[in-house]
Parts: sequence; C-alpha cells; structure tokens
Amino acid sequence: MAEVTTAEGTWGFDGAALRITPGTDRKVHKLRKALGELVVPAAAIAGISYEPGKKGGALRARLREGADPLSQVVGGHLPEQANPYRLAVDPAQVVNADYLVEAFRFTPRAEGDGPVGRFLLPGPALPVSATVSEAVVSFDGSRVLLEWSWQAPDVKRRSGTQELPIDKVTAVVWRPSSGLTDGVLRFIVRDASPNVAPTSDLHAVRLTWGTENELLTALVAAAVVARIPRSRPDAPAAAPPDVDVLMRRLRELGDLRDSGVLTEDEFTAAKRAVLRSMSAEEWPPPQDG
Repeated sequence: MAEVTTAEGTWGFDGAALRITPGTDRKVHKLRKALGELVVPAAAIAGISYEPGKKGGALRARLREGADPLSQVVGGHLPEQANPYRLAVDPAQVVNADYLVEAFRFTPRAEGDGPVGRFLLPGPALPVSATVSEAVVSFDGSRVLLEWSWQAPDVKRRSGTQELPIDKVTAVVWRPSSGLTDGVLRFIVRDASPNVAPTSDLHAVRLTWGTENELLTALVAAAVVARIPRSRPDAPAAAPPDVDVLMRRLRELGDLRDSGVLTEDEFTAAKRAVLRSMSAEEWPPPQDG
C-alpha cells in the first residue's frame, strides 16, 4: 500500500483503487468533507502526478473522461482547495508522494486511459442538498426539489417549490460564479423552453457569491447526472484514421523529441497512442500479388 497523509486528507493506493479520505482539519473545504471518502478504481484513473512546490507540492489524479460524474459536471471549474482529486503534500511526505505516483505508473491497466462510455464512480451519496441565497436544492434519487427562499425573484417565489422527477431531467448545467458574473445550477427538463434567463427559470438556481455552500451545489448536480437514464443509442463508429496522417504524426513526434520539446517518456507515451490508433487501419498495408 502506497499512502500519503497530510492535513487535507489521506491518499492510499493498493494497486486496485485509489482511496481518498478527506481530513478533519477546519481548513479542509466543505465540498471535500461533504463528499466523504472516495474509492476510485484504477480503471477510472488516467494518471497520477506529483507537482513540486515551494512547500512540498501536490498530488493530482486525472480521471478518464466520462468516468466520474463530478468531474463531468464541474468541467475543471472547482477551485484547487475544493478539488477532491488534488492533495497538498507536506515536505515530509514528498518521498511517499513519489512512491504513490510510481506505484500507479507500474500498475498494469488493460483498460488504458482514454474516454469511457459509462461512469466508473457512483457519484455523491444520497440524499444530497445545498443551501444558497435563493433556494435549497436537494435530490433523493427520484426527484429534485427546488425550495425558494425570500431572496429568490418574485416569479420563483410565486411558483412555489419545484419538484422535478429524475426521469424528466435530461441534463444538468453547473457553472460557479466568477467575479461579477453569476454562476448557475440549471436542470434541463424535457419539453421545457431552453431560452429562459436564470432569474426567471423555475428549474435554475443562481450562484452569486462564490461561497463554499454554493460550491456544494456541484454535489447535487453530480448526483443527478450519475442517475440520469443513459438509454440513448450508441453513436456510429468513427471512420478509421488515415495511415499517412498517422505516419506524419509519428515523424512530428520524433522531431519534437529530438528538439527537446518532448522528453523520452512523453515521446514514448504519445507514440504508443498513435500506434494504438493504427490498429483501426489495416496495418501493415496488404501487398500486391
């Protein structure tokens, strides 16, 4: 077991999964504490890296696209202190952090690190709720409730509590506030108008202050996304890549390595990805006669 423990929490990797346990320190972000312990299958992880810094640095786990409902919802917009897949590392834990990175790097993973078509993590535990200035938003697995406060616009208060069955929700949009620009948590409901301003949209909650409580709405969004029925038909298969294009990419990668832009490890990883793409083509090409 490779393990790193800091004030922010503990990461442990046993070859099968990365266990992320948030710390109890008062400085640990509310979102991390509310999310609780995560068990991330190795198959869901694209990579783990250690980023050196003046006071130790940080571990960062990069999940495969489509594997985690929370990562899909936030789209990289969580502040660092709220990101459960980043762990600040004390100087005394740097050796352990390096060991954890190496342990993951040398773990065989037949699945690769590309996108996946289904979630490999279950999403936040239920029930889940968040309180912001204009509403309490909650989800119990079967319905979303939007309970308006006195600070909500008149049109929302007059409408009363909104109840959205999960089978009517087709998508969720989440965006935190930034500077003077409001954020929003919006539930896209079948047959509803998509062109309603957040101040009037009965299926949307404005996020205005950038507080830790507002960021908790990301957990509600992720829990809903994790449970939206995914019964849409499979997309048609993509056309196989052109071999000439792939050969040109290999030559370009070699040039980047020779010029020092890519390290040998980076070149090897990129070349491997290109060669995997070639397997979609008939390779080597058939010979005449």
